[in-house]
Amino acid sequence: MKIAFVGKGGSGKTTLSSLFIRHLAATGAPVVAVDADINQHLGPALGLDDDQAAALPAMGDRLPLIKDYLRGSNPRIGSAQTMIKTTPPGEGSRLLRVRENNPVYDACARQVELDGGAVRLMVTGPFTEADLGVSCYHSKTGAVELCLNHLIDGRDEYVVVDMTAGSDSFASGMFTRFDITFLVAEPTRKGVSVYRQYKEYARDFGVTLKVVGNKVQGQDDLDFLRAEVGDDLLVTVGHSDWVRAMEKGRPPRFELLEDPNRRALEQLRTAADATYALRDWENYTRQMVHFHLKNARSWGNERTGADLAAQVDPGFVLGESVTAPA
Repeated sequence: MKIAFVGKGGSGKTTLSSLFIRHLAATGAPVVAVDADINQHLGPALGLDDDQAAALPAMGDRLPLIKDYLRGSNPRIGSAQTMIKTTPPGEGSRLLRVRENNPVYDACARQVELDGGAVRLMVTGPFTEADLGVSCYHSKTGAVELCLNHLIDGRDEYVVVDMTAGSDSFASGMFTRFDITFLVAEPTRKGVSVYRQYKEYARDFGVTLKVVGNKVQGQDDLDFLRAEVGDDLLVTVGHSDWVRAMEKGRPPRFELLEDPNRRALEQLRTAADATYALRDWENYTRQMVHFHLKNARSWGNERTGADLAAQVDPGFVLGESVTAPA
C-alpha cells in the first residue's frame, strides 16, 4: 500500500509518519519509507543521529542512475536524458517492487533498524546552498515521483512517504500516487486550512483522504475537528510521553508507546489496508499519463527537445500482474 502523510508545517506529520512506520515494522511488514519533505526530519524521527542522517544518499543526486535503470529497454524512451519526473512506464521498462533488491535501492536506500524490525529509508536530499536561486525543490522530489510511477506494491507491503508541508505536492501529479493520504491537522483554524485546500484540489482525482487529529487535548478540540472535517476525521492523537522522549533522542522501546496511541496507529493501518480492495490500476495509469502529457506540454518538450507524448505506451497498464522484462 502506498501511503502519504501531509499537513501544514509543525502539524506533527513527520512524527506521526515515523510512528506509523515503526508500528508497521514491529509487525514484520516490509516497509519502504521515503522522506520527501524539504526539511528532511524523517531519519532523525526514526532514531538516526545527525551524522547518520546527513550521510543518507540523496535520491535527487542519483537521478541519472534512477532514470537509466527504470528506462530499461523501453523503445519509446530514446534516452534517459529525456525522462522527466512524470515519465510513465511501458513495455520494456524496469519496475520497482517493495521486497526486491535492485540498483535503485542499492544506491538510494539504507536499512534502518527499529524495535522488532527494519525498514528501507530513502530521502530526496536537503535543499542546499547551491540550489538557492537556481533550483526548485520539486526537481528533487521528482525522483520520488518517478520511482512511484514505476512501483508495484502488493497487499501487506507498505511505502510510506512523508510529503512536503502544506499543499506543495500539487505542483506535480504525485498526490495521485497513493492508496490513501493521511492529513495531519491540529485543532486550530490554521490546522484545518490545509485540509480544505487538499480536499478541494484532490476532489476530481478520487484521492482517498483521511484526517488525523494531532495535539488533541480534550472534548472541545475533538468537537472542533469534527465540525470542520466531518466524516474525514479518522482518529485523534493526544499528548505522548513516548514521543517527547523520542524528540529528545532517548526513545523507550516502542512496545511502551501509550495504548491509546498504539490503537490509533492500528486504525491507520486498518484504513490503509481497506483501500486495497478499491485499487484501480487502469485509472492509476490514466492519471499518470494525464500528468505526464500536461508536464510535457508546459515545459518538458521544450526542456528535453523531444516529443514526450511519444513516451506513452497506450497498451500498457501498471499492475501486480505485470512481469519484469527478460
